[in-house]
Amino acid sequence: MENFPLINMERLNGDERRATMNKIKDACENWGFFELVNHGISHELLDTVERMTKEHYKKCMEQRFKEMVTAKALDDVKTEVNNVDWESTFFLRHLPSSNISEIPDLDDEYREVMRDFASKLEKLAEELLDLLCENLGLEKGYLKKALYGSKGPNFGTKVSNYPPCPIPDLIKGLRAHTDAGGIILLFQDDKVSGLQLLKDGGWIDVPPMRHSIVINLGDQIEVQKCDA
Repeated sequence: MENFPLINMERLNGDERRATMNKIKDACENWGFFELVNHGISHELLDTVERMTKEHYKKCMEQRFKEMVTAKALDDVKTEVNNVDWESTFFLRHLPSSNISEIPDLDDEYREVMRDFASKLEKLAEELLDLLCENLGLEKGYLKKALYGSKGPNFGTKVSNYPPCPIPDLIKGLRAHTDAGGIILLFQDDKVSGLQLLKDGGWIDVPPMRHSIVINLGDQIEVQKCDA
């Protein structure tokens, strides 16, 4: 079995740059996914985001999720459910305008942490887009300009929790899908492997790794690659 692509961004700054760029190119062409380490976002910030997200779920969202499960009788289904996900989620919009101050039940400290996290993710995403440009032989900034368009970028953070499901064969945490965006940065739990991708007709687990960020190329990037 092939190893899931792992990219060490520190190796872009020395003699291993060409080899690392080739690994990114191969990952984009053959996987559409890769995992990043040494990406420049501090471990301290990632740990804080994880801790505060779990605390917020326990405090504000766990009971709502249980009530939703009961209301829809999801804990007692007998056949496969295809119209709902076993997922507790909320969405923070950062650009073109932020809604973070409007989301109820968020502590002020959590809001500030998520603003900081979003700014770091935006910077990393722009850096990755330029690396893709380099591999595609495009001028720096081309993909950023193409994705932003005339109206500017759309950028947000989906915060999701996937509680243990008593009937995982009948209800999926998140149904099979493609991502419509440009470049998706995923920070997943490092203890539970839940993220999968479809490759060569089979589902492959994305290995959880502490402090890594998983990169998923969305549908818009695929279109840009075809146009390039």
